[in-house]
Amino acid sequence: MSERAAPFYCPYCGDEDLRPSEEGHGAWECGACNRAFRLSFIGLLAKGLGRANAQGGSGT
Repeated sequence: MSERAAPFYCPYCGDEDLRPSEEGHGAWECGACNRAFRLSFIGLLAKGLGRANAQGGSGT
């Protein structure tokens, strides 16, 4: 089992004073701005998503 990933900065104020929240998995608290937030994994992007458009052609 891997360890949970920890955020480095608060998404609201940018401070580094973060600690895990008691609200459950993925919940964090910022001591600087007194906000609580949750991080979650949504899923993987489809293979090649965005690459077809980045090549600048329509494929024809």
